[in-house]
Amino acid sequence: MKKIRNIFRIIVFIVIIVFNNLKVYATDELSINAKASIIVEANSGKIIYEDNAQIQNYPASVTKILTAIITLESCKLDEMAVVTESAISNIPSGYVVAPLVIGEEMKIEDLLYALLLKSSNDAAYVLAEYVGGSVEGFSDMMNKKAQELGCKNSHFVNPNGIHNDNHYTTAYDMYLIAKYAMQNEEFVKIVSTYQYILPATNKYKNSDRVMKNTNNFVNPNSNYYDETVKGVKTGTTIPAGNCLITDTIRDDFNVITVILGAETSDSKFSETKKMIDYMFNNYTHTEIHKQGDRIKNIDVERATDETKNLGVIISDDVKVMNNIETNVSEIEPEIFLNDNIVAPISKGQELGTIKYTVDGLEYNAKLLAENDVVLKTYYVEMAIAGVALFMSICVVVIMNKGKKKRKKGRR
Repeated sequence: MKKIRNIFRIIVFIVIIVFNNLKVYATDELSINAKASIIVEANSGKIIYEDNAQIQNYPASVTKILTAIITLESCKLDEMAVVTESAISNIPSGYVVAPLVIGEEMKIEDLLYALLLKSSNDAAYVLAEYVGGSVEGFSDMMNKKAQELGCKNSHFVNPNGIHNDNHYTTAYDMYLIAKYAMQNEEFVKIVSTYQYILPATNKYKNSDRVMKNTNNFVNPNSNYYDETVKGVKTGTTIPAGNCLITDTIRDDFNVITVILGAETSDSKFSETKKMIDYMFNNYTHTEIHKQGDRIKNIDVERATDETKNLGVIISDDVKVMNNIETNVSEIEPEIFLNDNIVAPISKGQELGTIKYTVDGLEYNAKLLAENDVVLKTYYVEMAIAGVALFMSICVVVIMNKGKKKRKKGRR
């Protein structure tokens, strides 16, 4: 019997250890194999994870996100651009091209699909020359736009990410650029498309230029395919390594991930998947209050006995984002009531605010009166008497002024 008890204790001990280890694994600190990386929940702006996110790195073709959004904001999709000799000749050997043909007339829309799906460097140069007048002029537009978006550690010298020592950014800056770009419906439509065929043109008579998206998360034939991933862009050069930015919309979350400098082409996807899984395995939304929930009761001065006990209710639903290990029920709110809350009060009248702070994020709502609060008769009578007294004084003053005027007139 003693041996059985000991065996049972050992089994229980092992089960506890295994359980604890599984729990730790589920919420363990994330480690990403890349030069720089970041996860941000874009709706709230909360940084879930970052590693070297403010360190400057080469962006390779994720540069084209900025090129695309500037183009979309500068011209219409059906405008026509002409492929120049300089747009073709400036591309070093080994870099991806559509290919485009000198003198070819192409819609801006088609060039954007070539730019963002196949990552065509010739399309980038054509767009830069069309929108900015020159590569240099367009680069100035890129740097101005980046600054407007809050990028502090970026500098761009071309529209495609062809390597240049003076062309650099950070994981955080690319998050800002990607977040902004994903607010443009046409941009989202393009980067979430798997395949697009360039139409025949004046110089290219065939419709055989197939632009396939290099982002495996939007490729239905890939093991990485995820229908909740809406884009955005890959990039690869030898100095930059393998880069990838994704935007995942799932469970009321909008999660943007950035990887700069992953070791291999596949690892930029596997490490990104690890980041996406980490976010959705460790974070959730918790509803703390529904609109109209009573937060507290207060006694209102000068109110009738029947209405002086007033319920204070919340104006809106309060739904917070939290780590699954955070016990939201234990979080106490900060309540700020207005000074001198006295009768009369109307139902729905604003009485103050309430604030919850959860995992570093603030959630605010208004506090409202649940019902009418009636002024006590005594105070009503006093108010009436006060008004009557004031009016009486006014009448007396007016009469005295009239008497004085009449006296002056007799003189």
